[in-house]
Amino acid sequence: MANSIRREFSQFVSVQKIWEVAQWYRALSGYKRLAIAGVLGAASAFAFAPFYFWPVWLFTFPALVWMIDGASAARRPWIAAAQIGWAFGFAYFLVGLHWVGFAFFVNAEKDGWLLPFVAVLFPGGLALFLSAAAGAARHFWSNGPWRLFVLAASISVFEWLRGHVLTGLPWNLPGYVWSGWDAMFQSVSIFGIYGLSLITVLVVLSPAALVDADGKRSGLSWPLATAGGLVAVLLAFGLVRLPSGAAPVFERVALRIVQPNVPQAEKWKPELLESHWKLLIDLTRGPGLETRTHVIWPEAAPPFFLLSEQAGLAVIGAVLPDQAFLLTGTVRMEAAADKRQFFNSMAVVSGEGRVLASYDKAHLVPFGEYLPFFQLLEPLGITKLTGGTGGYTQGAGIRTLEIPGTPSFGPLICYEVIFPGAVVEPGKRPQWLVTMTDDSWFGPWTGPYQHLGIAKIRAAEEGLAIVRAANTGVSAIIDPYGRIITSLGLGQTGVVDGMLPKPLESTVFSRVGDLLFGLMLIGIAGVGLFFSRSTL
Repeated sequence: MANSIRREFSQFVSVQKIWEVAQWYRALSGYKRLAIAGVLGAASAFAFAPFYFWPVWLFTFPALVWMIDGASAARRPWIAAAQIGWAFGFAYFLVGLHWVGFAFFVNAEKDGWLLPFVAVLFPGGLALFLSAAAGAARHFWSNGPWRLFVLAASISVFEWLRGHVLTGLPWNLPGYVWSGWDAMFQSVSIFGIYGLSLITVLVVLSPAALVDADGKRSGLSWPLATAGGLVAVLLAFGLVRLPSGAAPVFERVALRIVQPNVPQAEKWKPELLESHWKLLIDLTRGPGLETRTHVIWPEAAPPFFLLSEQAGLAVIGAVLPDQAFLLTGTVRMEAAADKRQFFNSMAVVSGEGRVLASYDKAHLVPFGEYLPFFQLLEPLGITKLTGGTGGYTQGAGIRTLEIPGTPSFGPLICYEVIFPGAVVEPGKRPQWLVTMTDDSWFGPWTGPYQHLGIAKIRAAEEGLAIVRAANTGVSAIIDPYGRIITSLGLGQTGVVDGMLPKPLESTVFSRVGDLLFGLMLIGIAGVGLFFSRSTL
């Protein structure tokens, strides 16, 4: 029986079978080719949280290469390749980021009409980066395996651009497929998520090397062997870096994360504001509060302008132990003679009910927290999702906060944690990071888990623990290796109690940022281009 299974598997993955599959993809043309590219892109989205089915990329990305190979029959092959890349990318982002659509159902009467446009324009715009990557790579295409180096480098360049252009959206970068395997992403401490993404793309493209661009069997096995070696090196490095036991903790910093689990559609209903406030207070003063030194609430947790409400601050002062602190998200308002400004903020409140420090979110979400081209779009009926006109005002920038009795920390509000290399104040490294979010905007499943995975990798990049307070979950304490120590699941109401892990020494990435990624990119692109020219 076992021998029969092995024979069947060998026939399924034989070079002959792979060659036949490659010929099928190469022969596709027109709308059929674009439709198949879309199917492959949609399937590729299942490599991310909460599925983590990354092996699918070993089938979908080689197929992408073979379809680009087949574009040689077109009058302008690079344009055909760009079309293939766009179709692949459109479905990839549509499925992978479909949770964005949930935000438009929170206030469906006002925002629901925008959903069809968002379903096309949002993934379609992001797909332009993969389209450009495929088109640019096809311009330097060669017959041998070096075209894979060129394509991997091109995808990595445009993924970096996706993370920076127009404020950037570095969500679901290729390296995040490893966020469910702690050992596999430890290398981000050296070259960051963009470096891990480059290696990941190179690995999953490797099966395409078994067939040349002209459709002939290459007879090459070294690309697959090299890919396997890269995965083995990443895994070995991670296993060596990860300690066998728990990370050391600050003995005098005992945390309580409060997860109220208030649905976004109910959060600001006037008749429910009092009950929401009572829920926060009741969860905070639950059993064991006297042993906690720091209580952490999620983004915009109080249902009013906390910093302007002395009564609310007095309640907090009455609930907290004298030497304890509350870190909470809150909407902050500044009123001037002619206008009012609103900030998505984080505040530190003492056990006496005094505001000790605050931070204003610096990286705002376009169309979520502010409306780009406000004067042009608002007359058309387009507003930001959080309601009102104008939007939040941008804060001064990422900061490190220092308060008595607390290790210095870096505050991050929701979206800010997704930007690699931009979560720590330059020249003032904190001892931990705290991120507050309201993932109820992200829907009931994939979005929050993807967001959590990003936070895990950010912790490993910086060598800093991340304490994550999420309204609907997942709230968690993440150690400086990116391991979840304790958490409260999605859609649950309660608290997470735990100790704060100590930071590691500065990681290579925290010191040099994307420098090593840049050098890796130059090396892989240079090798690919050099040998591609020699085989033209």
